[in-house]
Amino acid sequence: MTPGACPPDLVELACDLATSAGDIARRHFRRKVTVDTKADASPVTIADREIEAFIREGLGRRRPDDGIIGEEHGTERTDADLVWVIDPIDGTRAFITGRPSFGTLIACLAGDTPLLGVIFQPITGDLWIGATGRPTTHNGAAVTTRACPRLAQARIATTSPATMTDGEKAAFATLSAGALDTLYGGDCYNYGLLASGFLDIATDCSMQIYDYAALVPVVEGAGGRMVQWSGAPLGRSGGPRVLAVGDPALLPEVLPLVGG
Repeated sequence: MTPGACPPDLVELACDLATSAGDIARRHFRRKVTVDTKADASPVTIADREIEAFIREGLGRRRPDDGIIGEEHGTERTDADLVWVIDPIDGTRAFITGRPSFGTLIACLAGDTPLLGVIFQPITGDLWIGATGRPTTHNGAAVTTRACPRLAQARIATTSPATMTDGEKAAFATLSAGALDTLYGGDCYNYGLLASGFLDIATDCSMQIYDYAALVPVVEGAGGRMVQWSGAPLGRSGGPRVLAVGDPALLPEVLPLVGG
């Protein structure tokens, strides 16, 4: 499929599956759940696995010919015209420590291009929708990033420097030193807040396709830009270092600081 305006039925499906899966997240949130450690040393819980299974089942019934890339249950038909990308709980560390800053992410790719992205936070009820050909919305209302052309004016956020290499930490420290304010924690929530005009820069250094695919349409549909630290676009390939800016005028100043 050639990327263009995202069909409304795909938006409706993604929103329905993400919000319906919220029942699973709420059932397990702030409960004593077993935490397993995956091969990459990241945590996973029954909630991650159940949410992804629920979304995959829904996609299988309603879009059986589409592909799927999921964080917990693998890939199917990745050569299909449309490929769905699922992160059932982005921010599992936040989830298991009772922090309501995690989210369910669903994206749809057309070829290499993120056509659609949904961020849903099931505790607060925040729902961001980004789709090509339409403005990003938060809980049904259109949102835009804020004007912030200089790093010295910017409020920036990252989830955790603990995921960064020494070189990435040094680059982020330079970025942080030049900014107005720096905040830590947030996972996907940072990118929704950036789209809504509350943050100016969000960056993370351990991002896989299921971590960033849904964020790109949300950020860019609100007027921002989201790229790799090199400045290259984020499609089916990209990461692990990503950078989102609310005001694209920030990129010429910021990219050289992180290696672009």
